Amino acid sequence: MSTTAPPTAQPELSRRLPPMSASRLLSLFGPFIGLLLVTLLFSIRPEVREHFLTTDNFRIVVTQTAITAIGALGMTLIIISGGIDLSVGSVLALTSVTAAICLRGHQSPWMALLAAITLGGVVGMVNGSLITALRVTPFIVTLGTLGIARGAAKWLAQDQAVSAPATWLNNLVATNPEPAWLIVAPGVWITLILAAVTAVVLRATTLGRRIVAIGSNETASRLSGLRVDFLKIGIYALAGLYFGLAGGLQFGRLGMGDPTGNMGAELDVIAAVVIGGGSLSGGEGSVLGSLLGALIMALLRNGSQQIGWSDYVQDIIIGTVIVVAVALDRLRHRQPTG
Repeated sequence: MSTTAPPTAQPELSRRLPPMSASRLLSLFGPFIGLLLVTLLFSIRPEVREHFLTTDNFRIVVTQTAITAIGALGMTLIIISGGIDLSVGSVLALTSVTAAICLRGHQSPWMALLAAITLGGVVGMVNGSLITALRVTPFIVTLGTLGIARGAAKWLAQDQAVSAPATWLNNLVATNPEPAWLIVAPGVWITLILAAVTAVVLRATTLGRRIVAIGSNETASRLSGLRVDFLKIGIYALAGLYFGLAGGLQFGRLGMGDPTGNMGAELDVIAAVVIGGGSLSGGEGSVLGSLLGALIMALLRNGSQQIGWSDYVQDIIIGTVIVVAVALDRLRHRQPTG
């Protein structure tokens, strides 16, 4: 009499723990690989390495990362929800001018920073409202508000940089922090705290799950009863608060509000999110990845300056990185998820 061998646990284990796909591996480890490659790139030449791989330069790089990283956190929320915002650079200029005008008008630094954050949120809410009311793609709407916000900044500043008295805002992104025991600028710690809060919102709250749901399948989200339009307005408004804070830090960094500054900042912010594994198709993205993407962008600019490459070379490099990041995003979505 033949007997049937009892089933082994291996097939069951393989069903419960499927092999990780190449696209998933690329999404998880791609930002770390990119960070390593950029660091190695600027460490090849000894005369550059001795300045590039130093504590002082690390402090400079992470300080330069803070503003882009805060913008990238807000953009992460938008991109995960399936949207995009091209007005970031103009909002940074507008909110930095607003902070400078408040300080010049003898308002407290706290009021100046609050005004910048609030105005950023208002612009975000306008973006979200226009997108949902007009049923126009976010690309077109925010391309329009990019010009509107830039024009408003120039109007408020009367087409010139707005100087303001020095306050503690100027120390938020200072290379040498005060007090010294902070090690890095207070703006860096603000960025890390904000990143932790954002990660909790995305992973452990109903709002985070709904943001992912909208980006993954907006139609299904509507059919399941989610107030998609209301949520979109809230997402853009929340991201606008991030952009307003970044604008306040930008003012602190420059010590003035520049209505012509931050042109192209939206490219750095969007690239940071995509490099970090965010998908322009929506539904995917991570806080850690966006932070690493922002750090990669800062390292690229810092290393290029130390080598002595001209601005146009840096622009070509950044543009190439953006194209490669988008291409990898497309590649991830062509492959089976396993």
